[in-house]
Amino acid sequence: MHVAVIGAGMAGLTCASRLVEAGHNVAVFDKGRGPGGRMATRRVEHDGATFRFDHGAQYFTAREMAFQTQVRAWDADGIVAPWPATKDGAWVGTPGMNAPIRAMAEALEVRFSTRIAGLVPDRGGWRLEGEGAPDDRFDAVVIAVPAEQAAPLLAVHAPDFAEDARDVKSEPCWTAMVAFESRVDAPDTLADEGAIGWAARNSAKPGRDADRECWVIQANPRWSRAQLEREAENVGEELLAHFARAVGDLPPVLFSSAHRWRYAKCEKNDAGALWDAGLRIGVCGDWLSGPRVENAFLSGLALARRIAD
Repeated sequence: MHVAVIGAGMAGLTCASRLVEAGHNVAVFDKGRGPGGRMATRRVEHDGATFRFDHGAQYFTAREMAFQTQVRAWDADGIVAPWPATKDGAWVGTPGMNAPIRAMAEALEVRFSTRIAGLVPDRGGWRLEGEGAPDDRFDAVVIAVPAEQAAPLLAVHAPDFAEDARDVKSEPCWTAMVAFESRVDAPDTLADEGAIGWAARNSAKPGRDADRECWVIQANPRWSRAQLEREAENVGEELLAHFARAVGDLPPVLFSSAHRWRYAKCEKNDAGALWDAGLRIGVCGDWLSGPRVENAFLSGLALARRIAD
């Protein structure tokens, strides 16, 4: 089949990769400028210096055999490494959290900066509507975006799937990315300190530039909800103030920015993946499995298997 996959995060790329292995012709579309979804790494050039921040997922673990096998393959390729400083069994992408996603995307046909806004039935298949959408007819469509974005894409043609998506609640997360002139006098990770849900010295992770004192500071869901619609600059300054209260005096700041993850962490769901063989519409994502990176992988894998069956 000629399959369109909407979303180039872990779930979408996993599903696309397995479908290609099964002999299907797959095209992936994503509204972003690069792959990753919430496994994102921000690269910043500022005053002649380069700073990198893993501003989405901070690490991942592997519990299920299928994902353990995949992680071992990534490890052999040098694109992941263990990070025992945070917890036993924790892994990170190297040199950035998005390294596994980038490797998956490079092996596929992925079109970035393409915002898919709708699906149009066409001779038993589908055409895509939206900015940058191709004129191609697809035999099947896979939707691999957060539940809140999946619902409107599904509403007209797969209302039951859309209702499942609308029932999901996701927590937001404001994230500050800060580079300091010198080392912050604090442990490499910090959790549950006032408004801060998690903070990490990004430069302490394996494969990073240890000479750059880069920190990722993530607010907890409650604080993030209360500040959801504020300007990023103001939120970043406030998170930095909370960080200073937690660790003490801070060195001069070289660079700072803030990013709002509106749909950062979903609640647990046992569906795994959704597939309507009559419509040839499938849905995958962590919102159908659970809030961890591994859940997104397993959801994409489950959908690819259902389509193959």
